[in-house]
Amino acid sequence: MHRPPTAEAEVAAELAAERPGLLPRYRAALPGARAAVLTRLWRAFGHEPLPWITRREEYGDGLTLRLADGRRLHGPVPDAYATGGYVTAVHLDGVAYERPERLMTDLAVPHAAGFAAELGHSVASLALSRAGQEDGWPPGPPAHGWEWEQRVVDGHPYHPCCRARPGFSVAEQLAYAPEHRPVVELGLLPVAAEDCLVAGDWPGWLREEGRVMLPVHPWQAAHVLKRSGEGTLAAHPLMALRTLALPGGPHVKTALSARLTSSVRDISVGSVRMAASLSAFGETLAERTDGLLHITRTLGAATAHSPDLAALLREAPEVYAGPGESVVPVAALTGPHSPDWLAAFARLALTVGLRLLELGAALEAHGQNLLVVLGPAGEPRRLVYRDLADIRVSPARLARHGIALPGDLAGRILTDDVTALRRKLFGSLVAGALAATAGGTAALGTALEVSVPQLPSTPDLVALRQEPVPVKALTLMRLSPDVPGDQWTVLPNPLR
Repeated sequence: MHRPPTAEAEVAAELAAERPGLLPRYRAALPGARAAVLTRLWRAFGHEPLPWITRREEYGDGLTLRLADGRRLHGPVPDAYATGGYVTAVHLDGVAYERPERLMTDLAVPHAAGFAAELGHSVASLALSRAGQEDGWPPGPPAHGWEWEQRVVDGHPYHPCCRARPGFSVAEQLAYAPEHRPVVELGLLPVAAEDCLVAGDWPGWLREEGRVMLPVHPWQAAHVLKRSGEGTLAAHPLMALRTLALPGGPHVKTALSARLTSSVRDISVGSVRMAASLSAFGETLAERTDGLLHITRTLGAATAHSPDLAALLREAPEVYAGPGESVVPVAALTGPHSPDWLAAFARLALTVGLRLLELGAALEAHGQNLLVVLGPAGEPRRLVYRDLADIRVSPARLARHGIALPGDLAGRILTDDVTALRRKLFGSLVAGALAATAGGTAALGTALEVSVPQLPSTPDLVALRQEPVPVKALTLMRLSPDVPGDQWTVLPNPLR
């Protein structure tokens, strides 16, 4: 069968022209990248409610999936919470597949072709990301917060499209992706003040003679807006790609209308309108945690009444570090960690997360939004949370605790549905940040067994102890493009 050129080959050809010195490292990284993406895909096949899988059968250390068309798919039993790339091949009716995009293509289920293309791009981009890591970099402990962020090479720990960046050429990945450690020149696009919605305190250095200067990502300027700005800001890209750190200053969240992992990210007009009050609300919540949580303040937000042309300025998390302390994104806390350290971190994170959930706010506390303040000996002391845009807020719970609901909060952020609230926190914190830091079911279960009995008893804690752990069905969502919103599944409870 003739197959079109693969994403791996396309990236290799671009790399040969753009930076040939990286080509040998890229080729050497491809097998590991294939295994990393295949492991994430196989985890989804083992746990998500995919309609074309009719039965799952475990035999010893193997898992066989019976498909609706009569075929069988076989591989190792997936660890629901493991990271890395331990699945190197799976077998479809006896034929071995090492490349996840070829497996998806030959499965030929609805919407498989588009998803297969994303998987191939994820493998190639992941290999490129790993190839860009120079031996011995960084030479010592990071001196800046953005250096911690740029240590996160593999992207989302559980999403098969962990490194898919469709629409980005090799040159653009090297120029803009944090793991390649570039300095990005943000454009400054002027908008007449009367045509701009501003929330909070938009600084004077981004205003000029009746105009508001909006920082614009160069990819956005070239591919979406198709115009350049007046002047530039040099910035370091963070793991979110569209958020960048100004040297010695705040973080800038830019509009970047590209699909990253699951969805196209923009900055809605509504999120700009709510930015200031949501930030103040976050500070109110943090005051209820006995000093265990800081929430980075949104300093200002502005939009030209378009999700494609907007920006937010946010405090840098490291402003909450004391003498001798470091503020580290949880995604950068690659192991191994001692059982005592994992238990202490789990206790801290669950104490804060469950406290806020009881008050009426469910954080999306995955490894990108959640940061931990580490003491001089590396001990977890406090948490820092950033980006409140996707939290869920319960008006009823807030009322029970005498907390005022900001009048301009609206839309999907508000819900009293206990299932939705628990999904938001448990899916991001337990099945996300804690699981990825632990690296597998056994280590996660041990950390929870030690930490959970020390937490105040609430109905939410009871649910965490006794019920399966909710998690977004990331692959089902990519294979269901006509279904809006999040879709969910559950994972085995590591406490049981």
